[in-house]
Amino acid sequence: MAWSAVSSVLLRISDLIAQEATSLWGVEEQVDRLQRELRWMQCFLIDADKRQGESERIRLWVSEIRDLAYDAEDVVETFVLRIGSKRKGGCFNVVKRSACILKEGWMLHKIGSEMEEIITKITELTRRLQTYGIKELSNGEGLSYSHEKQEWRRSYPHVVEDNIVGFSEKIKELVSVVTDETGRSYRVVSICGMGGLGKTTLAKMVYHHSLVRGHFNRLAWVYVSQQCQRRKVWVDILSGLGIMDKEDRDKRDEDLVEKLFSFLKDKKCLVIIDDLWSIQAWDTIKAAFPLRETSSKILLTSRNKEVASHVDRRGYLYELEYLNEENSWELFQKIAFPDRDSSGNGVDPKMEVLGKDMVRHCAGLPLAIIVLGAILAAKNSLNEWQMVSENVKSYLKSGKGQGIDDVLELSYEDLPPYLRPCFLYLSHFPEDYEIAADRLIQLWVAEGIVSSSKHNEGNGVIEDVAEGYLIELVERCMIQVGKRDALLKIITCRMHDLMRDLCLSKAKQENFLYVIDHSSKNQCCTNSFSSTIRGVHRISAHVFPRLQCIKSLHLRSLLFFFEIRSSKEIKALTNPKMLKMVNYIYEHIKDGNVNLVSRIFIFRLQYMLWRSWAYMFNNFTLLRVLYFERKICDAGVNLSSDIGNLIHLRFLSLKGLEFYISKLPSSLGNLRCLQTLDLRVNRFMRLNGTFGRPVHVPNVIWRMKQLRHLYLPKHCDPETKLKLCTLRNLLTLVNFNTRNCYIGDLLNMISLRKLKIFGPFNVEDFEDLGENIPPILGTNTTLRSLFIRSYERIDPRHLTRLLSDCANIYELSLVLSIGKLPEHHHFSSNIAYIYLSRCELDEDPMPTLGKLPNLRILQFDDEAFIGKEMVCSAQCFAKLDSLCLGRIYNLEEWKVNEGAMPALRDLEINGCLKLKMLPAGLRFITTLQELKINWMPKAFKDKVVEGGEDFYKIQHVPSIIFQN
Repeated sequence: MAWSAVSSVLLRISDLIAQEATSLWGVEEQVDRLQRELRWMQCFLIDADKRQGESERIRLWVSEIRDLAYDAEDVVETFVLRIGSKRKGGCFNVVKRSACILKEGWMLHKIGSEMEEIITKITELTRRLQTYGIKELSNGEGLSYSHEKQEWRRSYPHVVEDNIVGFSEKIKELVSVVTDETGRSYRVVSICGMGGLGKTTLAKMVYHHSLVRGHFNRLAWVYVSQQCQRRKVWVDILSGLGIMDKEDRDKRDEDLVEKLFSFLKDKKCLVIIDDLWSIQAWDTIKAAFPLRETSSKILLTSRNKEVASHVDRRGYLYELEYLNEENSWELFQKIAFPDRDSSGNGVDPKMEVLGKDMVRHCAGLPLAIIVLGAILAAKNSLNEWQMVSENVKSYLKSGKGQGIDDVLELSYEDLPPYLRPCFLYLSHFPEDYEIAADRLIQLWVAEGIVSSSKHNEGNGVIEDVAEGYLIELVERCMIQVGKRDALLKIITCRMHDLMRDLCLSKAKQENFLYVIDHSSKNQCCTNSFSSTIRGVHRISAHVFPRLQCIKSLHLRSLLFFFEIRSSKEIKALTNPKMLKMVNYIYEHIKDGNVNLVSRIFIFRLQYMLWRSWAYMFNNFTLLRVLYFERKICDAGVNLSSDIGNLIHLRFLSLKGLEFYISKLPSSLGNLRCLQTLDLRVNRFMRLNGTFGRPVHVPNVIWRMKQLRHLYLPKHCDPETKLKLCTLRNLLTLVNFNTRNCYIGDLLNMISLRKLKIFGPFNVEDFEDLGENIPPILGTNTTLRSLFIRSYERIDPRHLTRLLSDCANIYELSLVLSIGKLPEHHHFSSNIAYIYLSRCELDEDPMPTLGKLPNLRILQFDDEAFIGKEMVCSAQCFAKLDSLCLGRIYNLEEWKVNEGAMPALRDLEINGCLKLKMLPAGLRFITTLQELKINWMPKAFKDKVVEGGEDFYKIQHVPSIIFQN
C-alpha cells in the first residue's frame, strides 16, 4: 500500500505548498526536491506492489517506502503548523521578535536536515528497486488512474443482497419446521455448515418469510460471532423484541435474563441466533432461553454441528450441503453474466468453458462462486478471463490455495490500487460490526486513502469519490450492504467472516494496522508487544488497552471500539488490590450513600483515567484519527487540555464519552486540520444521580476552517455561543440551534448537505437584517437531509421559510409541535422520505403530503396528527412504497379511495387505539406485500384476522403480522 501512501503524501504536500507558500520560506528547495523524489519513487511502486508476493525483501522495501512517505508528510506539516502560524501572527516586541528569529532559524535547519535525510533514503531505495528489476511505470501507465478508475466504475446490476440459487426447497422445509405446532414441535432449529455455504442467507430467507412473520408475535435477530459478549446478546434480543427500556441499560445481568426469559416463555417469539461458535458461548447465554413449556422458538446458525446438538439434543438439525454443479453454474451466471438470459444464450463458448472450469475450483461453495463471479463481471474479453483462470490454477498448483481461500485471495489481488487501502481499512472493525457508511467515508478521507477530488478529475466532492469506492467494493462482493435509505444509498455495511479473515491477514502482512483484542490483550507491556507495535501506524482497540504500553511515536490513527458501561467493567481496569474497595463504593453509590472516602476513591479512579488521556495526548502527537465509537462511562473528570497538542488531527470523535465536568477545553481550537469533529459527549454526575446535563463548548470551532462534518453536543449550556461563519466547507452540521449558534452563519455554509437542528429554532434575530431578507440558507442548493427536533413550539412561518430554501432535499424529519403543515408547494419535489412526530397537526396532512411526486416512505409517530379522520384521495401518493401510522391516538377513521397509493408495498398500523377498522380502499392496492398490526385493541384485530369482517380488504396481502 506504499503506492497509495505516496500518492496521498504528494497531494498533501502540493496542497500545503499552494496554501502555505509563505510558511515554507527557507525550505522551498528541499520541499521541491522531496516532491520530485516521491514522484520518481511512485513510478516504481505499482510494479513493486504487484510483486510483493515474490520476495520478502520487496515487501520490506515497500514497507520502508510507506514509512518514509509518512515521515515526509509529518515533517512538512509540522513545520507549517508550528512555524507558519507564528509567521502569520507576527512578533512585534523586539525581544520576542529576536527569540522568534532564533527559534525559526533553528527549526529551518532542523527541517532541512530531516528532509535531506529522507531524500537520501528514498534515492537509495529507488536504486535497490532498479537493481532488483522493478520496472518504472510511466505516468500514464500507473499514476493518473482516473481513466483506469472509470473502467472499473461500471454498473453492476447483478449485485443483490442475497443469492438464493438452490435454496427454494431448503426454505420451504425450514419454514415448515419453524411454524409447525402439531406432533413433534421443535423448540430449536439449527442450520450448520462451513463458512461461506450460506447459513446466514438461508436464515434471513426464513426470518423474512411471510408465513414465519405471520406465525410469531415477535421476532429478533442477534449476531453472536467468535467473541461472545453475553450481555450484548441479551440486550440485542430485548431490543429486537421491542421490550428494551432505558432503565434496562443499568440493570444487573440477572434482571435482564429474568425479563427476557419471562417474555419468551409467555409469548410466541422467534429468536435467530446467528453464528454461534462454541458450546461455551451457548452456556454463557442460555439462562435467558426457555426450551420447554413455551411457544417461542430458536433458529441458530453454527459452523459446529456439536454446538447444535448441545443446545438441544431433541432439536431439528439442518446440515447445509455444497451446491451441485448445475446450481453452481446457475449462481455463477447470475453474477458474471447479469444481462444474459437463464439459458446462457449469448455467452462466448470459450468463456463458458473457462467459467465452468473455474467454478469447479469453488467446490460448490456459494461465497467463493459469488466472489469469483464478481471478479469476472468486470472483465469483458476472453484474454482477461484466461488471465483470471491461470491465476486460480497457479494458486492451487503452488499450494497457496485452500479451497475458498484461493478465490478470496484472487479477489484481493484483482482490486485496483486505489481500492486496496479502502478494503484493508475495514480490518479496523470488530467481527459482525455494523459499519456506518458515512463514518467509514469520513475515516477514509481523514487518513488520506481518498485524498483528493482530483481522483474524480476535479468534479464533485471528495466524499462522493469515497462513496464510489464503497459502491465498488459492494459490487465486487467484498462487503455486504446492511441498510439503505429512501434513495437506496448505503447506510450501513458489514463483512462476511471469511472475507474479514482475508482482510485481517492482508492488513497484518502489509503492516497496515495492529488490532488489540482478547487474544493480544495479555501481550500488553511485554517486550514483544512493544517491539511489534512500535512500527505500526494504526491501532484498533477492541478491548481496553494499557495506553502507556504503546510506544509508537509515529502512530497516525487510534480507534477504540470497546464499551465501559458499568462498575464491573470499571473494576476490570483497576489494580486487583482495589477491587473490593471499588465494589463497596459502587454499591453504596447505587444506594445513594456516598461518604468522603468513597468520593476520594472515585476521584482517584478518575485520575488514573486522566493519566491515560494525558499520555495519549502528549505522546501520540502525529495522530490523524482519534475515534471513540462506543459508550464509555466515567471517562474522567474532564477532557484534558493536552488534546490541543494533536495538531495533525483530521478526525476526532468523542461520541459516547461521559465526563463529570461539563466544560470542553479551549485548546480544541489548536486543531486546525480537523475535517470531522464529533462532540456528542455526555455530562454524567454519578454522585448525585443526574445525567445528560448541558456541556459548555468554547467558541473556538470557527478556527477549524477545514471542517467538513461537525456534530455538536445535544445539550449545550446557556453560556455556549458558537461562531460558525468561517466553516464554508461544512457538509454535515448536527445539533445546531439558535440558542447556542447564530442563524446567520448558515448563510456561509454553501456546501451543507445534512442539517440537524436540535433545540430552539427562532428566526426573529435574522429578520432584523431589513426588508430584503435573504434566504436562511443563502445560496445553498446542496442540502439533502433536514432534521428538526425541538421541545419548543416553532412558528409555522419559520418552518415554511426554511423548507422553501430547501429546494433539493430528499429526507425530512420533524419532531416538534407546529400545528399545521406548510402548503405542498413549499416542500421540495425531490423529497423521498418524511418522518413526523409530536407535530400535533390538527388538519389532515394527507391532502398536502399526497401531492409530493417522489415521496416513497412516510412515517407518523407519537401524535403527529391529533385529528379524528384521515383521507387518502385517488391519485395521491403516486410513488409511496412504505407507510407507517404510529401512535395517532385520536384517529378514528381512515379512508383510502380507489387509485390512492398505487405502489404501496409495506403498511404498519401501530398503537392507533381509537381506529375502528381498516379502510375498504386497501383491497384496491394490489402491490401491498406486508401488513403489520402492532399494539392495537383486540376488537380491531378480531376484524382483521381470517374470518373477520375486515379480512376481505386485505386477503390478497401475502404477509400479515400481529404483535402485542
